[in-house]
Order: sequence, then C-alpha cells, then structure tokens
Amino acid sequence: MENRVTEEKSGAGRLVAVVVTHNRLAQLQVTVQRLLEAPASCLQAVVVVDNCSSDGTADWLAAQRNPRLDIIRSDTNLGGAGGFETGMRRAMERFDPDWLVVMDDDARPCPDALASFQAVPRQDDLALAAAVYFPDGAVCEMNRPSINPFWHPRAFLRTLWQVLTGRGARDGFHIPYRAYDAEHTTEIDLTSFVGLFMSRRMVQTVGLPDGHLFLYGDDVIYTLGLRKAGFRIAFDPGLRFEHDCSTFENDRKRVFRPLWKVYYTYRNGLMMYHRAAGPLFWLMVPALAVKWALAGSRYGADRPRYNRLLRRALLDALREDTRLSHAQVLKLASGEPHRT
Repeated sequence: MENRVTEEKSGAGRLVAVVVTHNRLAQLQVTVQRLLEAPASCLQAVVVVDNCSSDGTADWLAAQRNPRLDIIRSDTNLGGAGGFETGMRRAMERFDPDWLVVMDDDARPCPDALASFQAVPRQDDLALAAAVYFPDGAVCEMNRPSINPFWHPRAFLRTLWQVLTGRGARDGFHIPYRAYDAEHTTEIDLTSFVGLFMSRRMVQTVGLPDGHLFLYGDDVIYTLGLRKAGFRIAFDPGLRFEHDCSTFENDRKRVFRPLWKVYYTYRNGLMMYHRAAGPLFWLMVPALAVKWALAGSRYGADRPRYNRLLRRALLDALREDTRLSHAQVLKLASGEPHRT
C-alpha cells in the first residue's frame, strides 16, 4: 500500500472530532468545552451524536452557538456503535476531513493532545491511538491497546503461558505499561474508540463501524479491519486522553453495570475473537464459555439474569446474529419473558 502524507503543510491537516453521548450531560459538557478550547487550526469541527438522551442534553446542545459544533439528534438510542457509524458518516460527508478522532462523551483529549497531533504531518496509512488515563492519572485498563496474539507467535505463546500459570491473558498481548513512558510509538493491532485518530483514506477504504453491534467490541472489530486492509496502527504516548468512565464497578474484576451490558460484551466479544483467531476460534469457545459462566459468581442475586444474558449472547454470537433489539436486551436483563 502506497504511503501518503496529508496535503496540509502546516500539520496533519483538517481534523474533525466525533463524540457519541447518551444521558451524561455533565460529562459531555466537559468534553465539548475541552474540544472547543482547541483553535480551529487544530480542530475543524466537533460532531456530537446525541443518542436520544433524556437528561437535558438535547436542550443544552440546542442552546450552543459555536459554529464548529455540529449536532445530530437520534430519535432512538443507537448505542456507541450506531452513534459512531452515524457521526463518522456525517463528518465525512459534511466536512471532508483529512483525519477523524473519535471518543465517548466521558473521554476527552488532554489540553495539549490535539496540538501535538497537528505538530507534524502524518502518514495517512498510519492510525494513531492515544494513551488513555483515568482522571487520577492511572492507566485506563479498558483502553490499553494490544496486538493480536494470533498474528504474532511469540505473543501467542506468552499469552498461553500467562493463562496456564493463572496470571491472566491481558499482559500477554496488551502493550506493556512501560510503553506509556516511552519516547517512541508502539505498533499495535487493536485499540478502542477513545482517542483514535483515523485518516480519511482509511474510512473510505474500510467503511464505517457496524452500528448493529450497538455497544462494545465495535472498536476492536473495526481496528482489526483496518489492519486486515493493510493499514498500520501505532500507540503514541505523546497523545494523552482522559477517560472518566464508570462502566465497571471494579476495573479488574469487570462487574458490568447496568447488567444489560453483559449481553453486548459477550456477544460482540465472541464475534471479535472469531475475527482475530480465525480457525482457532472454535477451540476457544468452550474455554470462554466456562470462564464467563464462572464470572457470574460476582453478581450475587443477579446471577440468574446474568446467566440468561450470557446464554443468549453465546447463541447469537455463534450465529453471527445481531438482530436482537436493545429493547429486547433490556427485557432479558430485567427477567421479563420475550419472544425471539
């Protein structure tokens, strides 16, 4: 694939941010303010997708008068995946940017991140993943990038050894913590939609994220697609983001709240493993199913509903079926009967 540096000589080129929000007005206000503090020379526009919020978000957004703010109000909750699909489409069609940077409503660049990105011309075959931290300065584990161990034999063996010795798999294929303090970038294969800088050429080649995934795994599946299309991705510790997230009650034990998030995590996660592992995927399914079933012990009285969500997630993932609506997922989480 031929490398090309974006045409803007003053830096990376025209950059547009895409933010997806749902009922987190206080967080969104901080994120939008942080983004618009960047001059237009750093950030051309901010596209905000309001996923049918009911907390005053729509009114607050409607009252904003900054010409760089472009607002999309969805009549239904499209989830993060649907929001990014919608927002990236709008950004590409309306602004014709050289680059997109994507984030959730509770994530935002540190004050110098966008200027750092614009400081030098960028090759449009190389996506850049930011270093994401919690507000207290700790590394945000859910946004720690990784390589695909199924493409890297040494990483595969290292990960397998980690699992067999009871130390968990994450450190076998995620970038080491020392990469956050390095003065150079680290090549990766997978990352999140928090602080990911993608070129126009990448989006035109690979397309938009799959909105039917609704939530979780859409970013990993998308970045896997970038790599499979021949693009490169690098973790850049000089591009810092803050993620003030509360998805997990415990970031290490991964207790999902609200409970309905279990379904999307496991359904999309299994689909993600299929794309990453290829034929080896079918050897992984039993182990993953057992691991996730045992995780139900963390949910106490909610364990029956957890198990119900898990069973449906496994079934739908193996069928590659993303037709279950969000309303039906909510019914599963509440214990209400439903029809397929």
